[in-house]
Amino acid sequence: MENRTEIVPAQRRAAIDRLRAEECSCVVCHGDRFLVFRQRGVRDLYRLLKEEPGTLRGAFVADKVVGKGAAALMVLGGVRGVFAEVASMPALELFRSAGVEAECACEVPHIVDRTRTGLCPVETLCLPVRTPEECLERIEMFLGRTESGRS
Repeated sequence: MENRTEIVPAQRRAAIDRLRAEECSCVVCHGDRFLVFRQRGVRDLYRLLKEEPGTLRGAFVADKVVGKGAAALMVLGGVRGVFAEVASMPALELFRSAGVEAECACEVPHIVDRTRTGLCPVETLCLPVRTPEECLERIEMFLGRTESGRS
């Protein structure tokens, strides 16, 4: 069942303001509830999608950096709207094709890695595939590899 609750402009603004003021990575606004996340990359969105899927359904998300992988997780989670400080063109295309209202402060051709020496690894994995489901498969493999590589 899809949540068709309207995203109130004041809630959108509050989520974006919190993203900027709290210097977090992501703010999810679901009704009157605001959740603040601080991990880098797609880990928080992936955990929400897998463990608390209702939190994303119908939500508004304000995020620092959105590449195609993050966009796929949001689309699969059923978000209604997204604001990104930085968003890649492939992410914005994915949102458009899924009917998700998305805007960004800065549109870039692709997301770069943390060292700014190449593409973000998740963006690289997701670029050649078409669907959010295919992106999810690649993200799961990536997170499995990076988790097992940690001590």
